[in-house]
Order: sequence, then structure tokens, then C-alpha cells
Amino acid sequence: MSGHSRWSSIKHKKGAADAKRGKIFSRLIKEIMVSARLAGGDPAGNPRLRQAILAAKAENMPKENIERGIKKGTGELEGTRYEEIAYEGYGPGGVAVLVETLTDNKNRTTADVRHILAKHGGNLGETGCVSWLFDKKGLIVFDKEKVKEERLMNVVLDAGAEDIRETEKEFEVIAPPESQENVRGAVEGAQLAYNFAEITMYPQNTVELEGRDAEKMFRLMEALEDVDDVQKVYANFDIPDSVIEKLGGS
Repeated sequence: MSGHSRWSSIKHKKGAADAKRGKIFSRLIKEIMVSARLAGGDPAGNPRLRQAILAAKAENMPKENIERGIKKGTGELEGTRYEEIAYEGYGPGGVAVLVETLTDNKNRTTADVRHILAKHGGNLGETGCVSWLFDKKGLIVFDKEKVKEERLMNVVLDAGAEDIRETEKEFEVIAPPESQENVRGAVEGAQLAYNFAEITMYPQNTVELEGRDAEKMFRLMEALEDVDDVQKVYANFDIPDSVIEKLGGS
């Protein structure tokens, strides 16, 4: 299991299967609000807001919810003011962990993240200790059974993608963040079915985990994702498929 893409795949499958719709919507609304506050409520001139709206639509968020989130961000409606804070640290086996949050209470969020890392065999580090190990990238993931590799390559490379990587069950299309919308548009125009598309922090290398460390890392990711203030968690690890199946991933 590659910590950057397979974890995202598991999250999307679990999100559709379990009863966490409210939490997913809450995270999306926070991102819409902050994006609109920072760069305005017009998605045409705000790439981050465009991405947030696309993510919300992918989760079937009602249009009125999206519009209300934008208005709260721009100040047209009253809303909570959230602060962006990124936490960096280490998980079992020395895995680099990067946690992006949006919070209205920094002390609470810091305590929550520190406690979860320590509980699962990790620790909170200093700012900058692991972020250099990740690059911001656009990511679109496809089931190998649903798309032909040659057809996929022709579509995405012409649209600005920089690489296609293959896992056991999926193709990962990697693109510069500024090309992500163009690549996604080309994919949709070619009617190629994809699992999900997102802007992510892609690790430059990964740490292979087995046994107890692999299980602890999986549980650490789950626990961090379950914190209300956490938006996204990134980590540079690989664990065996057998561990994923044992712990309830797919």
C-alpha cells in the first residue's frame, strides 16, 4: 500500500461505505470557506476554490451548501473563521507524516495531533522537518480494469500530465498542480472513468513497513483522519496488501 495514493483510494471507498457523510461535507465546506476568504468568491479567478467546488460536487454536495460556504468565506454570511495549520512529524518506522488542518482553536488541534501521534508510536516534529520530502502534485486514479493504458497515456500526456505510475490494481496519473484541471477535463472529455482526482502532497520516496509497524501506521492514519480539524494526512509509507485486508481496507 503506497501511503500517497492507496490511502486516498481507501478513504474514498470507506467514505462512500460508512456513515461519515457529515464529516466529509464539513471538511469540504471549511475548504470552500477558506479558499473564498483568501482569494475571493469567484471560482474563475480562484483556482483553489475551483478545486474545492469540484471536490464538493464529486461528493454530491448540494449546490446551495456550496454557495452558502462561499458566502461565509467572503463575509456575505456570518461564519466561523478557520486558520490553516500544517503539522509535521514521524510515525512508526520513521515514516514522515504531514497533517493539514483548518481550525478555530489552535491549542485544541495541536494537542489532538500530538496525542494521536504519540499514542500510535510517532511524535510531533518541528516545522519543516518532513515537508521537504513531499511535492505538491495533481493526482487522478483509475482502476486498471476500467481503462486501457495506451488510451490513457494518449489522453493525459497530451493534456499536460507528467507521469503515469502503475500499482497492482490502479493507474496513477501525476500532473503539475497548474495542469490538473486541464488533465481532468481531458479525461472527462474522453469519457474515461476515474476513481478520484485531487491535489495532493506526493512523497519523493517511501518507507516499507511490515508487521506491527505496518498495522500501527494504518491505525495512525485512521485516527488522524478522524479528527474534525484535520483536512488531509500525507505519509511516505508502503505496507503489504495483506495488512490492508486484515485491517479492513480494500
